[in-house]
Amino acid sequence: MNRDPYAEGGFTRDGLLEAIKLGEGDFSKRDLVRALGLKGDQRIILKAALKDLEAEGAIRRTDKAYVLAEALPAVTVLEVYDRDVDGEFLCRPAKEELQGPVIRLSPSKAEHGETAGMGDKVLARLTADGDGSYTAKVIRKLGRSTSRILCVVRKDGGAARLVPVDRRARHELVPARGEMAKAEDGALVLARLSSERRHGLKTAVIEEVVGDASSPRAGSIIALAEHGVPEGFGDAELAQVKKVQPARMGAREDLRDIPLITIDPADARDHDDAVYAEADSDPDNRGGWVVIVAIADVAAYVEAGSPLDKGARKRGVSVYLPDRVVPMLPERLSNDLCSLREGEERPCLAVRMVFDRDGNKRGHRFIRGWMKSAAKLAYEEAQAAIDGEGQGKAQTLLEPVLKPLWSAYGALSAARKRRDPLEIDAPEKKIEVGGDGKVKGVRVRERYDAHKLIEEMMIQANVAAAEALEAKKTPLIYRIHDEPGSQKLESLADFLPLVGLKWTRGERPTPARFNLLLQRARGEEHYETVNEVVLRSQSQAVYDTDNIGHFGLNLARYAHFTSPIRRYADLTVHRALIRAFGLGSDGQTDAERSELERIAEDTSHNERRAMAAERDATDRFIASWLAERVGAEFEGRITGVTRFGLFVKLLETGADGLCPVSRLGEEYFQHDEAAHALVGQSTGARFRLGMAVTVRLAEATPVTGGLLFDMLTAPESGTPPRGRGARGGRMGRRERSGSKRGHGRRRR
Repeated sequence: MNRDPYAEGGFTRDGLLEAIKLGEGDFSKRDLVRALGLKGDQRIILKAALKDLEAEGAIRRTDKAYVLAEALPAVTVLEVYDRDVDGEFLCRPAKEELQGPVIRLSPSKAEHGETAGMGDKVLARLTADGDGSYTAKVIRKLGRSTSRILCVVRKDGGAARLVPVDRRARHELVPARGEMAKAEDGALVLARLSSERRHGLKTAVIEEVVGDASSPRAGSIIALAEHGVPEGFGDAELAQVKKVQPARMGAREDLRDIPLITIDPADARDHDDAVYAEADSDPDNRGGWVVIVAIADVAAYVEAGSPLDKGARKRGVSVYLPDRVVPMLPERLSNDLCSLREGEERPCLAVRMVFDRDGNKRGHRFIRGWMKSAAKLAYEEAQAAIDGEGQGKAQTLLEPVLKPLWSAYGALSAARKRRDPLEIDAPEKKIEVGGDGKVKGVRVRERYDAHKLIEEMMIQANVAAAEALEAKKTPLIYRIHDEPGSQKLESLADFLPLVGLKWTRGERPTPARFNLLLQRARGEEHYETVNEVVLRSQSQAVYDTDNIGHFGLNLARYAHFTSPIRRYADLTVHRALIRAFGLGSDGQTDAERSELERIAEDTSHNERRAMAAERDATDRFIASWLAERVGAEFEGRITGVTRFGLFVKLLETGADGLCPVSRLGEEYFQHDEAAHALVGQSTGARFRLGMAVTVRLAEATPVTGGLLFDMLTAPESGTPPRGRGARGGRMGRRERSGSKRGHGRRRR
């Protein structure tokens, strides 16, 4: 008899599903723990079970709870967003987490006699239909949808149009009567759906003109608006920050005589971490090191529950775009009072860590301190001094400050090698933007030992924060990273034999296994592709109150502590440390403690939103730069193979673009999923994942960030397929003519 896989957790699969059903969409993970009577490590098994059930599609996670996948609430809030081919209104739940089933609006009037139309938000009663769809009957209208659509105004000759910048949008909009007087041709506008025609294009009103679609900085404007990234600060926040007074030393520990320094990118405007190292004088720790990491004390200025705190929580993270930063906190804090400026006294929360000669941590102590940064150095300056080419203050600090830091890093680096964290080679591209907002170039960021030193010292400080709070039994938000899921590992195992490598199924994945795989691929033709595939196989790191460790860093416990200026989760960790160690009266409150799970979920969501906006803005800036080079040829590599075409990454810029299957020649190409290739039906010639190619840039569309390529490289020879079992193939004539508008790039 097969044993239930969750029996060790004190529950069964069926029992868990029944508990979720009884919760009627209101049971969070914490509620399920109580409902099932779980304790201790059983909570970790519950977390794994919920993840498994989500992966198999049995349950779905809503804003803060779990529901059975096939169930939608009997009564919920909907937005009317489209019509089907028969003219019926289509709805979607206002909560994004409930997206999926088709919901058609009943033509009958609402219970209060109102009728609903395009763009309305309604409270509706849902009835399941036999085919998996739903019919919604309006109980009452709740007003117009709050969603606004970012569009480009087009007045090219005939009828004016509002063209959505989101490439997923299927239809243009017709401006309502008199609306076109509000904006010029080419303007970026925020539009809201207006009165609805039963057939034809939808009409819209222009609510705000946000810029010029052809302006150099339009890429950021579009990305922020499209992803709903909040900009600016509310009146209450601005009023509060005006009244903020600089902190005083008070009872803080005086660290001003310690030459802590900041090492950051040359163009950094905020400096939230400083470091110092010295040889340990303890005779019992010969060859050991003392490392101090000092972090800006944001908690001294941002009180829990205050307007500044609520605004920071809503934003969750700072957003870094090619031409601007959207900060989590107002500049008076992020670039002034909470920035560890050279030569200026600042409050800090620091950790003093002691390591032995082999880099093993012997202990740590958290300090509410008062410091004065001895110097602000760029990574390049610090590295040049270590390499014997130092100048100015970096050279002055070489012996007393920099050499001890590098020696301590040598010990930490040795310990890191023994820990063997995941080491994926993923060069970062930097877009250089001039003062006029135009792209000057794209280059690979050089990575020095100075970068690795700061990174490793921050990691150790984050580990110490998690360990310290666990020792005090204080609730906290961890930074967790799960091991890859079974489906991704299966895909990896299927791909690797195609490049002469293998992944043994059944063995548990570890960072060391991935590193060995990457080491075997190094120097080979397929190295970059293997790196890409390994990267795609990884889970996404998130914030959570339940600790499962950090797979990529190969750490059992890890909590973000080092950037409270730009990550809200770090601020909660600061407050937890202040409360746990009696470092002040402005620590973690009971109210914040009770909301940590929700804060972790919200911050993870906000982080994903920021990453999406950053990627999209980058795409648009590169497309703007390449628009002047349409017709030029580029070297690239195939990084994605789909039934409709090939995604190609350009070696020069790292930009992704699409080469539609219709542009691969006259042969009929089929998608061979197992081989990760498009295969010619007649000749067997193929374009495969990882193949080096030359392409010609056919189109670059800055407003969407899309690049479209013509393939110049001939396919590799192969054997004609025996049958037609492979999916996909070359598009028909109608699809081919439309594919030129499908400028897109793969989302990871």
